[in-house]
Amino acid sequence: MRRRLIQSTLAVVLVVIAVFGVSLVIVETRTISNSAQERVDSEALRLASIVDSRLLGAETVNAQVLEEQTQSPYAVIRIPGERTIEVGSRPAGEVIRSTARGERGETVTVEEPRSSVTREVGRTLLIIGLVALLAVVAAVLLAIRQANRLASPLTDLAQTAERLGSGDPRPRHKRYGVPELDRVADVLDRSAERIARMLTAERRLAADASHQLRTPLTALSMRLEEITLTDDPDTVKEEATIALGQVERLTDVVERLLTNSRDPRTGSAVSFDLDEVIQQQLAEWRPAYRSAGRAIVSSGKRHLKAVGTPGAVAQVLAALIENSLMHGGGTVALRTRVTGNQAVIEVTDEGPGVPADLGARIFERAISGRNSTGIGLAVARDLAEADGGRLELLQAQPPVFGLFLSRTPPPKKPSAQHPTVR
Repeated sequence: MRRRLIQSTLAVVLVVIAVFGVSLVIVETRTISNSAQERVDSEALRLASIVDSRLLGAETVNAQVLEEQTQSPYAVIRIPGERTIEVGSRPAGEVIRSTARGERGETVTVEEPRSSVTREVGRTLLIIGLVALLAVVAAVLLAIRQANRLASPLTDLAQTAERLGSGDPRPRHKRYGVPELDRVADVLDRSAERIARMLTAERRLAADASHQLRTPLTALSMRLEEITLTDDPDTVKEEATIALGQVERLTDVVERLLTNSRDPRTGSAVSFDLDEVIQQQLAEWRPAYRSAGRAIVSSGKRHLKAVGTPGAVAQVLAALIENSLMHGGGTVALRTRVTGNQAVIEVTDEGPGVPADLGARIFERAISGRNSTGIGLAVARDLAEADGGRLELLQAQPPVFGLFLSRTPPPKKPSAQHPTVR
């Protein structure tokens, strides 16, 4: 591209120089020739006037007197009845000649070598050539500068696009002072930001999925192990039924994660019974707590109705129960109560609680008091907020987490009524 820009600019300059330079040379050559001819004509008239005045005054007219008066290199004066007078040396080669006639019949011929005109024309051509050469050099330098100004940003933009293609979505926010190139840079930066958001969402989905699926899969594997260890058909049937329910909840977890990854605000809130979700979680987690030598119980107000997504509420409770199993101690209690127009599920244990240096940051991603991913509580908070609820740390020591859910569905937007035409 640089070569093409330089070549095109140079071609335009050369065409301009050729058109105007040739015209200027022709005009200057004619001007110099005409000026030389006019100079010789003027000199001839002047000498004729001098000879007339001396003849009228009866003064002597000779070569010595006229040589002091003339500015021409060679002149010939012919006076009737007298001998011819020559002033100067006759020039060799081509000459510029002019003849003037006086009032007494005398003729004055002035000659000047054409070589003086040729030298002057040569000097003019040299000046024009130097100016043209300077114009070409300036044009080449300007073309190189312009080519670099256009080609370097294009190379830079190509490298930016290559970086995007290779998986580096960092926007550069670099501009070049050329509107068209700046527009391309804007598009690439916006594309980089979109790609970065998409990659972040994909990585977040992978992290959330690995964390959220781990607990249901662990519970399911425990149920299957119990099935393999028993020969009682009733026990096998009961455990298989529970395992099928866990598979359904596992499917719901996957669907919920995919929905939140597309738009975390798209919740499918319905009115449901809190007791059913709490009892399901108790049944699912009791084997794990029993294996750890701990207990999990529930208390509080019964038969509460709440508005939300049952699967999402179950995942939030599972995250809190798992958090108590991993980081807490003693008995874990799920208590239900009512405050205003909200149903509250509190999850508490007898462990040391949340460290003071964490505080409200406990719900941030990658924040954990011990060796864990720090994802569970962050995902639980997102799930709660997607259904219009909220998850809070009510007390740090002993730890008390509260899940607040609305007890009444949000009002529906009134549909537009069309006026009746009578």
